Amino acid sequence: MDFIPYSCQTIEEDDVAAVVAALKSPFLTQGPEIPAFEAEFGAMQGIAHCIAVCNATAALHIACVALDLGPGDLAWTTPNSFVASANCARYCGADVDFVDIDATTRNMSVAALAMKLEHAKARGRLPKIVIPVDFSGLPSDMAAIRALADQYGFRILQDASHAVGASIDGHPVGSRFADITVFSFHAVKIVTTGGEGGMCATQDSDLAARLRLLASHGITRDAAKMQGSSEGPWYYQQVTLGYNCRMTDLQAALGRSQLRRLPAMAAQRELQSRRYDQLLQKLPLHLPHRIEGAQSAHHLYVVEIDRNRSNADRRLVFEAMRTAGIGVNVHYIPIHLQPDYRSLGFADGDFPVAEAYYQQAITIPLFPRMTEAQQDYVVSALAEALT
Repeated sequence: MDFIPYSCQTIEEDDVAAVVAALKSPFLTQGPEIPAFEAEFGAMQGIAHCIAVCNATAALHIACVALDLGPGDLAWTTPNSFVASANCARYCGADVDFVDIDATTRNMSVAALAMKLEHAKARGRLPKIVIPVDFSGLPSDMAAIRALADQYGFRILQDASHAVGASIDGHPVGSRFADITVFSFHAVKIVTTGGEGGMCATQDSDLAARLRLLASHGITRDAAKMQGSSEGPWYYQQVTLGYNCRMTDLQAALGRSQLRRLPAMAAQRELQSRRYDQLLQKLPLHLPHRIEGAQSAHHLYVVEIDRNRSNADRRLVFEAMRTAGIGVNVHYIPIHLQPDYRSLGFADGDFPVAEAYYQQAITIPLFPRMTEAQQDYVVSALAEALT
């Protein structure tokens, strides 16, 4: 059997045609495809304001800037994420700390967050921003985090990079509780805009206006936002220090095409994850958790070796799967254990639940075009590797 990646983009002829049409249009960037993509994504997610950007890391960065994070401030996130979820705060000169995960959901533990906030208040060092991450596409408990935000006065930057199309209690991710929600359209994500792509989304019109400025050099052509009067239709002003985080029309055209197939791709991921649940239930593994009332986007399907039922070595299992032509991966090495973060004072044992999860986690393939035969092969190889 051919190599099976852990994830893979789904590109159809409609996607190719949409990109070709954009290539043949007068606009390769800063054209009509971008606002159309923003509007369609916002309508799908139930969010008033969407700002398309070049990638989700840039989205996280400008979101921190828009929320006035700066030197002397503190941001908290989860150690179980890609480094961008923490680096974005450091780009602003802020300090970073972490909140341990829930062993079942693998998302930020609300209980650990509440306890850490209580201790931080006593020390007079509360976070300005908390960045929960919807790991693997499973929505975080945003209602509980919102209640804590209201109690302790921090802002919420939700990293929903894995969760395009996810929902909880019938509401799309990002539509209710976060000040800003960030989505990713990287090549291996639910919806792709090519190699990279991201979105900042907010219900706050003032935050949206600031995000737009930050994403495009801090430049405006809106006379109402200028100092003094406009000198003519060509005139623009840089009114704040911004960045070049703009998405191209080529990316937006692909994203719009992909959005039309999102319901079908999401349904396929749900079917595949349910099938894995059944095929793997007798193996010595902890399977992804399901929350009543929540619909995961199933960006990743991560299993953990159950140490009460198996003494299999994770590395040997991983290498056996790769030898079998199966592109397993590990999501994620805890951020605080990266050398750059160790240099800030973090160490083994700081966040034991995330560290224990990491020691046994393996991401197995799941993507819309995956066949049942490929799934059967993955399960068979995993069963053999575990023995």
